Amino acid sequence: MNAPISTTGLVLPPAEPPPERGFAAWWQQMTVLTGRQLKVAARDLPTLIQILVFPALTMLMFKVVLGDIVGSATGQDSAFGTVPLVVLVSAMTGSVVAGSRLNLERRTGLLSRLWVLPVNRLADFSSRVVAELVRILVTSILILAAGYAIGFRFNQGVGPAIGLLAVALAYGAAFAMITLACAVNARPGAPVVQYIGLASSFLMFFNSGFSPVEAYPGWLQPFVANQPMTPAIDAMRGLAAGGPVAGDVTKVVIWTLVLIAVTFYPALRGYRKAASGR
Repeated sequence: MNAPISTTGLVLPPAEPPPERGFAAWWQQMTVLTGRQLKVAARDLPTLIQILVFPALTMLMFKVVLGDIVGSATGQDSAFGTVPLVVLVSAMTGSVVAGSRLNLERRTGLLSRLWVLPVNRLADFSSRVVAELVRILVTSILILAAGYAIGFRFNQGVGPAIGLLAVALAYGAAFAMITLACAVNARPGAPVVQYIGLASSFLMFFNSGFSPVEAYPGWLQPFVANQPMTPAIDAMRGLAAGGPVAGDVTKVVIWTLVLIAVTFYPALRGYRKAASGR
């Protein structure tokens, strides 16, 4: 390769492409691509409304319509169940949007362009997961702040409050892996991610955030008690208001590890196939 010549006539050394392998390359490129994901999300006003304004309005509606009923049934302010429920719903809604965006970028060829560039193979996929965690953290804090207006409080101190956010992040990470795995393994344009959104809506109405598990029909109680949202909501409620949390946190950890273990390889394999197959 001939060395380039500058406008002043000086011979410049040939440019070296950035490294693709190694932790340093992965970290640097993942950080840049995470910033890209967050900027894209921040500029998407309809999405911001969907994952912030709509959950806040839903939380207010639950409080107004169901607050007294739930409070009389549980002996506890309904906000301690409603606010964690809305935090998880916002996490799921945002992940569905991110999965739809990934499927779109696959269809338009953006993934293929990133694949042929000198970029670490894991950087883009990792950036999407990290961006989801950042989004979930920020939106959770905002929803918790809004929940203060309807009676939600951190009665147990700073440590349990951090634990509450950790539960939300664990649940959100597991759900994000599901949506990303489906987005890259489904054919471009397939409504698989939308079907996941439909399933998440189903889970939203059958959990302990609305009412105690015992209030559901007996045949439905085992499902309500053990579906992923219920232990996460109960753990967040306990961390905020007080009460036993060890069993629920254990269930959250188990659900998180199982879902990530089941979807991690299909997600990576599907991403590589989607990026290199166009």
